[in-house]
Amino acid sequence: MNPFQLVGLVLTIGLILGLSVFSGMSRKTGGQKNGAAVVAGIIMGTLVGGSSTVGTAQLAYNYGMSAWWFTLGGGISCLVLALGFAGPLRHNGGHTLVGMINKEFGGTAGMLASVLSAVGTFINIISQMIAASAVLTVLFPNLGLIPELIITTLFMIAYVVIGGTKGAGMVGILKLALLYIAMIGSGIMALHLSGGTGAFAELVSTIDNPEGVQFWNVFARGVGKDLGAGVSLLLGVLTTQTYAQAVLSAKSDGAARTGALISTFLIPPIGIGGILVGLFMRATHPGIVAKTALTSFVTQYMPPVLSGIVLGTLFVAVVGTGAGLALGISFILNEDIVNRLTHRFDGPEKQRMLGRTWMVVILALACVLSCGPLGDMILGFAFMSMGLRAAVVFAPLVAALFFPGRVSHKFAVAAIIAGPVAVLAGNMFGLPFDPLFIGIAVSSVLVIAGAVFHQAK
Repeated sequence: MNPFQLVGLVLTIGLILGLSVFSGMSRKTGGQKNGAAVVAGIIMGTLVGGSSTVGTAQLAYNYGMSAWWFTLGGGISCLVLALGFAGPLRHNGGHTLVGMINKEFGGTAGMLASVLSAVGTFINIISQMIAASAVLTVLFPNLGLIPELIITTLFMIAYVVIGGTKGAGMVGILKLALLYIAMIGSGIMALHLSGGTGAFAELVSTIDNPEGVQFWNVFARGVGKDLGAGVSLLLGVLTTQTYAQAVLSAKSDGAARTGALISTFLIPPIGIGGILVGLFMRATHPGIVAKTALTSFVTQYMPPVLSGIVLGTLFVAVVGTGAGLALGISFILNEDIVNRLTHRFDGPEKQRMLGRTWMVVILALACVLSCGPLGDMILGFAFMSMGLRAAVVFAPLVAALFFPGRVSHKFAVAAIIAGPVAVLAGNMFGLPFDPLFIGIAVSSVLVIAGAVFHQAK
């Protein structure tokens, strides 16, 4: 690495990790609640990560505007979270999404939802590991995949184990500010290097394109696949514990809604920067590995110190998302499984230590499973993860929040099992549309049937 690049990298990572440590050390006890800014920081600190940056540029390199669905879907999902779900989630009384399902439909439904939801979230941690390796590969070409993954895992553990939920929110605010500079700045630079918007469009038209990809079409991969990706994001965010936890941690309903609304407007523009970079690199560097499109652009076209700052921001963005997801899984395991099976870990300090232990185990396992030929699947894993979570949780959660006491618990259990099975079966058959639609349809039909059966009793 260029020494100046290294300086920018170290300063950025040190600043963000230092804030995490400070927020963890200054964290007050007694259930302190968060304001709108911290709520937004928690949401965006987890949602805006490798898939929104490295993964978006990677997909844009191959399909252009189709890559916008992750950040566009993320913004739409935060809008629905703010206007439709924030209030009901906070007034339900449950500490976790799975706990709300357990409260309404009983222990069997709750346990199944806990395990399957955790598996879906875990898959997305793997996508963040892959994205982090894309950053470290550019920084240290001779390091090797396994050392890259070990470094990533250690940073993820330090990121949130030290700072906790409030630390993740405060760091999320700083991280988003740096990401805006990095991603929007990279997009503007790509336009400038091309000679302006008109010249950029002309440059894209010169791309060698034997597959006939419509780079300016948001449905370049097909309406079924791309629209399914957007719906997958929407439902996945609504059914992921980390984002619900952000809403539940707010000091008031207004703070929860405002935090989610801030995320609604700030997330989508980040994807545009990644798309512009991905298309620029496809036109000017057609032979590179797609997942390195963004990191290669940063190292080749930005001044050394600035490129180091951007790369450090991208790395911590990925680390923050993986750590936030692991935090959500550990919370589910503590609240919905361990606390129901034993009282050995009652008490705040024991719960905190157990949660940290879960995080280490989860991240270590994700590190091991990431040691394979998965490099071209960053957004693929992210979308699949969102889809699986939605198929498990969405229909039963909607019933628990908006139609309490009206659905038979046996049908809810069947929906929790059948939804993800339908998604996995659809993936195996290579359908021309996102199999999430099948999973949601199956689980929704079962929940509706449960309502009819309950009413007929």
